[in-house]
Amino acid sequence: MAARHHPDPDSPGAHRGGLYRRVAPAVSAAPPAPPLYRDASKPVADRVEDLLARMTLQDKIGQMTQAERQAADPKAAARDRVGSILSGGGSAPTPNTAESWADMYDAYQREAIATPLGIPIIYGVDAVHGHNNVYGATIFPHNIGLGATGDPELVQRIARATAEEISGTGIDWDFAPCLCVARNDRWGRTYESFGETPQRPTAMTSAVTGLQGDHLDGPASVLATAKHYVGDGGTTGGDDQGNTEIDEEELRAIHLAPFTEAVRRGVGAVMISYSSWNGVKMHANSYLINDVLKGELGFTGFVVSDWQAIDQLDGQPGFTAEEVRTSINAGLDMIMVPHEYQKFMDLLRAEVEAGRVPMARIDDANRRILTKKFELGLFERPFTDRAYTGTVGSPEHRGLAREAVRESQVLLKNDGGVLPLAKDGGKIFVAGKNADDIGNQSGGWTISWQGSSGPITPGTTILEGIRQAVSPSTEVTYDRYGNGIDGSYRAAIVVVGETPYAEGAGDRPAGMGLDQEDLATLARVQQAGVPVVVVLVSGRPLDIAAELPGWDALVASWLPGTEGAGVADVLFGDHHPTGTLPVTWMASADQQPINDGDGKQPLFPLGFGLRY
Repeated sequence: MAARHHPDPDSPGAHRGGLYRRVAPAVSAAPPAPPLYRDASKPVADRVEDLLARMTLQDKIGQMTQAERQAADPKAAARDRVGSILSGGGSAPTPNTAESWADMYDAYQREAIATPLGIPIIYGVDAVHGHNNVYGATIFPHNIGLGATGDPELVQRIARATAEEISGTGIDWDFAPCLCVARNDRWGRTYESFGETPQRPTAMTSAVTGLQGDHLDGPASVLATAKHYVGDGGTTGGDDQGNTEIDEEELRAIHLAPFTEAVRRGVGAVMISYSSWNGVKMHANSYLINDVLKGELGFTGFVVSDWQAIDQLDGQPGFTAEEVRTSINAGLDMIMVPHEYQKFMDLLRAEVEAGRVPMARIDDANRRILTKKFELGLFERPFTDRAYTGTVGSPEHRGLAREAVRESQVLLKNDGGVLPLAKDGGKIFVAGKNADDIGNQSGGWTISWQGSSGPITPGTTILEGIRQAVSPSTEVTYDRYGNGIDGSYRAAIVVVGETPYAEGAGDRPAGMGLDQEDLATLARVQQAGVPVVVVLVSGRPLDIAAELPGWDALVASWLPGTEGAGVADVLFGDHHPTGTLPVTWMASADQQPINDGDGKQPLFPLGFGLRY
């Protein structure tokens, strides 16, 4: 019989009161595999389904909610699982710099990805003519000017530059392009339209490609939004948020066409219009959203409401459970509820639990939203790409804006070949309230929602552009009101027109002519008897037929943005005018609405534009 083994009492295998027992060394358990939705190598659809299966109803409702930054700070947004944040017009961090925007955006993402599921937010802004909420950004011409260029390739390059500036501040979603077809120039959003017929807005959907790039997860790619679906430019009387009273054939032929092309280009989001179609609010129109947009056109992105727009469905202030239910069932996937987002989430949850909003509808909305978040690469790269922060207002982008300005100038009158003006010698007089005003030449949606007059952001005014264009031997005299001019000047440039406005505040149901200051300035200048060149800075054609005989030349400059030297480029012949009218120019305001082919005799027809 073999001897019993007595272990060393101090050996690792010894234990008291018993025989030796070998203990296997501890093996650390392998860390659990990350969830499938975290695996960037997996197909997006599989990642979406995996994440969806892990989400509570509250998580899903959060993804369908968009709050204003002033109502939900980063911690509150994460606590309530808010899926999207926006900055309304003029809603900016302090100080309003590109770096502050990037820091703010990153703060939201840090909190969002620290939640149990770590779903990043998507942050939206109205960058409608450049990254126009940000001080120092490049402000490009508004869409009506870009429509005048007739150059979709230029518009695509502008959108790409805008996407770079947006990306440099962290933002990943732009509420642009506006694809409205403006049929009545009384409408305060006319300048947001590329033109009065569907051809130019449809061609300018190149902006979608410029914003989104070749792939949504590419460098400086941001989600584009086709807006406002559909018919907002066709309201009776040009009434903003009004009623578009046309049959379906006309709605499709004129207003739907640009959206069809945007969907073909893969636009990521569609924003619904405040307006109605034959008395039915678009935010309640299941036929046009579910059947036409998502069904017939095959739109696979997500549908977002406009600012507080579901509040308007019953005509009463605020929103109700019925309005929430109606809009979601009509096909809206995300609701812009800037301030009362918690109330919205509570009401939607109750509607789902009561069976009045099907879970299938909630899941469909989430699939659409989450798909775009995955495609953008937000789960892998949630923070600002600071490589682009320095592009905000860069010389390269300002050079592109100047190119756009000169391409957008439309020469409407040039008696005796007064233009182009010579650069050398003599004296030139400059007058008018819009000659030396960055705010006025940029228009609405610039730093603030409505825009404002004055030196609101860096740039070159039209007057500064004129001074830069002429030779040192040329004397340029400026007086806003036209005081001090006499017959010794070889020409006078008078820069008149509109001051900034946006949306409903810009509706002009009454007169559409020049204001009293402009008329008085022009009268003073004309008394000197020198050639008068009028530069019209405006978001639409103005009623000027009565004054036009007293002017030697007229240039429609639209709303050129921060690079006023582009106007001078054309006035002094460095570049010949190539722009053409994207809208019909009325002979009088009582012709409104006036559009190509309606039999009315215009002052200048659609497509008109003189050359040197």
